[in-house]
Amino acid sequence: MSRADQAVDVAIIGAGPAGLTAAYLLTKKGYSVTVIEKDPTYVGGISRTVEYKGFRFDIGGHRFFSKSKEVVDLWNEILPDDFIQRPRMSRIYYEGKFYSYPLRAFEALGNLGIFRSTLCMLSYLRWKLKPKQNVRSFEDWVVNQFGHKLYSIFFKTYTEKVWGMPCDEMSADWAAQRIKGLSLGAAVFDGLKRSLGLNKRPNDGMATKTLLESFRYPRQGPGMMWDAARDFVVKGGNRVLMGHALKQLVRDQGTGRWKVAATTNDGRTITINAAHVISSAPMRELAGRIHPLPATLGQALDLKYRDFLTVALMIRSDDLFPDNWIYIHDSKVKVGRVQNFRSWSPEMVPEAGIACVGLEYFCFEGDGLWSSGDADLIALAAKEMAILGLCDPKDIVDGAVVRQEKAYPVYDEAYAENVKLMREELEAVYPTLHMVGRNGMHRYNNQDHAMMTAMLTVRNIEAGARVYDIWGVNEDAEYHESGDEGQRAALASERSVPGRITQAA
Repeated sequence: MSRADQAVDVAIIGAGPAGLTAAYLLTKKGYSVTVIEKDPTYVGGISRTVEYKGFRFDIGGHRFFSKSKEVVDLWNEILPDDFIQRPRMSRIYYEGKFYSYPLRAFEALGNLGIFRSTLCMLSYLRWKLKPKQNVRSFEDWVVNQFGHKLYSIFFKTYTEKVWGMPCDEMSADWAAQRIKGLSLGAAVFDGLKRSLGLNKRPNDGMATKTLLESFRYPRQGPGMMWDAARDFVVKGGNRVLMGHALKQLVRDQGTGRWKVAATTNDGRTITINAAHVISSAPMRELAGRIHPLPATLGQALDLKYRDFLTVALMIRSDDLFPDNWIYIHDSKVKVGRVQNFRSWSPEMVPEAGIACVGLEYFCFEGDGLWSSGDADLIALAAKEMAILGLCDPKDIVDGAVVRQEKAYPVYDEAYAENVKLMREELEAVYPTLHMVGRNGMHRYNNQDHAMMTAMLTVRNIEAGARVYDIWGVNEDAEYHESGDEGQRAALASERSVPGRITQAA
């Protein structure tokens, strides 16, 4: 029997933030752990940092802030000496002009012009005085909050790029969650005060998250955090097996222990014998690999995902633009957001005269963008940077493409019921199988929320029972123990996510 086949207390599927948080805490507590990760090189999942010829870039941008002191304390414990404080600067690109975000009243008025600004304010007042009563969609909610004119400028194009569905088919709950605490009046008033120099108090993240002014960031990207967690696990005598993809999950009816089969890149299969399994694998993938197959497999196979690719361009420039990222609200280009990794940290680029930017494209696996060759995608990104006026293509010296499958769980009209049925069956039949993280729970969790689901799962394993309801983890970091009160709180705080609305008959 090989070392990988030895019995352990806990097998963990996936070395992303949730999986490695669980592995780190279990290692601290003296448990034997084996982690399997299908990526042959990187830990961290979507929070990894990719390196290309000395340039480092995120798969998306990952700010480190949380309302949970426990999560912040754990970040500081894992990575005590490598955080830097970074100013946030982000703008919106619309029709050839840039709008600061948070909004600056005078700048926005100047960019839009007096006529369009007047139309925006009249539209805002019209919908405030006579809002839609039957609010069913993202479009309905945003129009009621901001007016139709501002909705069409600042919300529609970008949102449809990200999710690949029309705004009038996305749920109103999604808008209420993602734009929570932000109103046009508050944003303009805040922008006006800042324009006049009357508001100098920094937003520390405890106020409206959308207006956060600064954030902490590992000096060489978020991958530093997860590399450090992996190293701690390995140093503690446990294993993180790279290039190992989940093949099958079987629970022995006699012993109650799990046999987790994983396939290596060269086709070998290893088996891990474990008392508990923690899975951050996509629910659809997990359900299809449990033996015997669950009765809810059909529902699990209906779960869908939005995929994502980053085209990183290396551009000859001392100071390309100062933003951390720019939202692209323009239908003339396919790119949804542009990251400037030097603005995240100077250590993300190895040369002072070369900038590294990441153009983010939202797609579905197998569609035209996803299937395009790397050279074609780099050419597209160069062309779109020129259209946006962000660089001259002749200054681009290199490029790279990173594809991220299943970056965002999709929330169609059936997802909630599908997840509920699968969750209830697996919890009833397999009490020692624990689902955590964004894809493991098919929930649009941020990095800190994914970590908290793992932290609470470790406590449940220690207790030998589901003392904590990890499904009560929500974006405000309010976490509840199980029981009637906890269940009610969990339902009340269920994180709202974009979903297609059911059309009236």
